[in-house]
Amino acid sequence: MAPRTACFLVIGNEILSGRTQDANIRVLAQALNGRGIRLLEVRVIPDIPEHIITTINDCRARFDLLFTSGGIGPTHDDITAACVAEALGVPLTCHEESFHQLEALFPAGEFNKARQRMAWLPKGATPIENRVSTAPGFSLGNVHVMAGVPRIFQAMVGWLMPRLEGGAPLTSASWYSYNVYEGDLAEALTAIQHDFPTLDIGSYPFDEGQKRGVALVAKGYDAEAVTLAGAALRTLLASLGFTPLEGDPPRGA
Repeated sequence: MAPRTACFLVIGNEILSGRTQDANIRVLAQALNGRGIRLLEVRVIPDIPEHIITTINDCRARFDLLFTSGGIGPTHDDITAACVAEALGVPLTCHEESFHQLEALFPAGEFNKARQRMAWLPKGATPIENRVSTAPGFSLGNVHVMAGVPRIFQAMVGWLMPRLEGGAPLTSASWYSYNVYEGDLAEALTAIQHDFPTLDIGSYPFDEGQKRGVALVAKGYDAEAVTLAGAALRTLLASLGFTPLEGDPPRGA
């Protein structure tokens, strides 16, 4: 059975301007791999309400799951919650439990309206627990909204993943050799990909300074097929006179 599919929206002008480098894509991708959910697409979009709303509606219809990061803090440009509410046709409401949890963090008089905004969620949403700074993310339908701050995002992903319906995890088989070039392998790799159409067969050149080579990887959600494809990759390298080495090239390669 094919894995469920996912899309990730990275929301924030600071990412698009180059001021901030995203650190969340890899975290989500690896977590989804372990749950047997295939991340098929990542988009980076600006803090523009119409753009966010349109993109949410497009992606939640096209993918089984939609994840977002960014835009759920207390400032004027934190508009993701309101945009999700509009996209799904529900109002923003104060989530009482989240409100009281946030209120307890601040001295009397410091839980101002800006901070209170972080407790306003689309009606019907379920909070995503934030064990770092309390302010929640949320899930509504197949949309899962999380913070952009990497440490908080990672904590939210860790809380959310066990609660999602998953499947067989992504598995991989890797072989590499030195002094081989992709051009030596291209035709045979095309044939292997044809033999294993449900897998991703990849070749990745690496450079260790004086030593160069290519790593060959088979990835997929069918563990038996991955094992067979891995054997085919090993045989390919050996048949061309190269020494196949199992796993990934040494770090830094």
